[in-house]
Amino acid sequence: MPVVDVQPDELRRLTGHEDKSDEEFKDDLFALGLEFEGVTDDGAFQLEFGPDRLDRLSVEGVARSLRYQYGDARGVSVPNTNDPDWTFVVDDDVPEERPYVTGAVVRGVDLDDAALDSLIQLQEKLHATMGRKRAKGAIGIHDLTMLKGDVLSENASGNSITYTGIEPDGDTFVALDSNDELTPAEVLEQHDTGRKYADLVSEYDRYPAIYDEIGLFSFPPVINGRRTEVSTDSRDLLVELTGTDQWTIDRMCNIICYALAARGATIEDVEVQYGGGTVVKPDFEVETKHVSHDRIETVLGVELEMDEVIDLFERSGLDADAELGEETVYEVSIPPYRVDVLHPLDLVDDVGRAYGFNELEPRYPDVGTVGQRHERSRLEDAVRTSLVGLGFEDLLNFHMISEEENYERMDVEVGSEYLGGGDPASITEPYSEDYTMLRTWVLPSLTMVLENNTHRAYPQDLAEIGHVAHRDDGENTRVAEARHVAAVLARHDATYEDAKARLAALCRDYDAELETPATEHPSFIDGRTAAVVIDGEEVGVVGELHPKVIVDHDLELPVAAFEFDLSALA
Repeated sequence: MPVVDVQPDELRRLTGHEDKSDEEFKDDLFALGLEFEGVTDDGAFQLEFGPDRLDRLSVEGVARSLRYQYGDARGVSVPNTNDPDWTFVVDDDVPEERPYVTGAVVRGVDLDDAALDSLIQLQEKLHATMGRKRAKGAIGIHDLTMLKGDVLSENASGNSITYTGIEPDGDTFVALDSNDELTPAEVLEQHDTGRKYADLVSEYDRYPAIYDEIGLFSFPPVINGRRTEVSTDSRDLLVELTGTDQWTIDRMCNIICYALAARGATIEDVEVQYGGGTVVKPDFEVETKHVSHDRIETVLGVELEMDEVIDLFERSGLDADAELGEETVYEVSIPPYRVDVLHPLDLVDDVGRAYGFNELEPRYPDVGTVGQRHERSRLEDAVRTSLVGLGFEDLLNFHMISEEENYERMDVEVGSEYLGGGDPASITEPYSEDYTMLRTWVLPSLTMVLENNTHRAYPQDLAEIGHVAHRDDGENTRVAEARHVAAVLARHDATYEDAKARLAALCRDYDAELETPATEHPSFIDGRTAAVVIDGEEVGVVGELHPKVIVDHDLELPVAAFEFDLSALA
């Protein structure tokens, strides 16, 4: 959990509550969900909080939340911005791995030691959280007076800097905390910060770099140049962010701009010029979400008037308009620095905190229940026991898999009518190429286990009862989920009859009527494959795996297998 150092005197000044004691602040901060963890050597509060409220990674953000809590501020606040005087030109040579940039010009900021320390802390905390240790987004803050912008054209009066890519042994610059002129490659080898973040760019053919008319002044995401270092004498700043995701760096930029605006700074737009056009940053668009009055009352367990709910939203830093109909629904405006509001329940949480969770009266539920195992769980355990009794070794594999393993190596086409051919529920930004989707059937997982255990003794009779899913727009979640039973028999004499015999024995245990009419499936051998029909409903497939599937998995023995929907045995 993130821990932020906050000076109580800075809180008093930024909130305007000079009379607040440290103990009163601790109580008020706890009501916001910020837990007091101790005091630093210089008297700063160490506050721990959930990683959702990243706008509170600085004393300015914490003070803003307190002002809303005290009623000193209400509703959505968006800083006014001046017209752009600077342009970021994104060159065609920018590394394709890190193509996005955003930023702002900040003028008239009063940076004393406390403000500078807070800015540096905010920068590093954002790097560690939203920025994924700079891999997803990195922030550079520069003294604007030390930059000399290129003139875009004879008719343009503004200044520009260029985001481009350079050779590792290209131009030199003096990095922060250094006195030596170094190339980017030398920074990664010789500079402490360069060595720390070298893995982020070392595999790039060209390294990210930002130039003004004088030369190279920033090597994102690794380190800034010493020429533009920010000090307490700095009054005008250039904020630039680069990364792999535009939404992420835009929101990181917003949080920084709001923090500096709280110090009296004026925000100035910048133009970002891509090959396909020009966009204006920072992106201070106010988003909206909806939540019903009934849902708020149901979750919180209190009765509220409509005007009271709107008041609580405004005390949370949001705006709300009531839409009257069969039920009252609120259209809620969300400020640009709030990156945590993703679902209506996040809005309910804000209302609850503004109301005061300590004000909620505990009460017993109005229904009596007796805890016990779900029937589905009972069935699953019983079937698992039966499979072990039939000689199978019980497995538990990951529910996630890759498209290649789920479809290609099983010779099944995406979207086909065969078992396992359903459209995938894919991960938008998978962490690993091995886990990009939820599996649509269990057999691919079992064949992967066989592939990884060719050095083990045979026979290998394996079974699993596991979760499967596929896209289905008819479902409320647009994903249909189920539990499947799957088993494989890998041995020199494995046949369709062996798999069917085990399947039939399993069905007899649950008084289920089994039929196995001939069918086709690309993962199985034609003529040695049958549909699994239980109590008149087709729920799976049984047969001998096709030689192509066996060869693709480097198996040297025949494999018989079956898979069907667990609910058929209920």
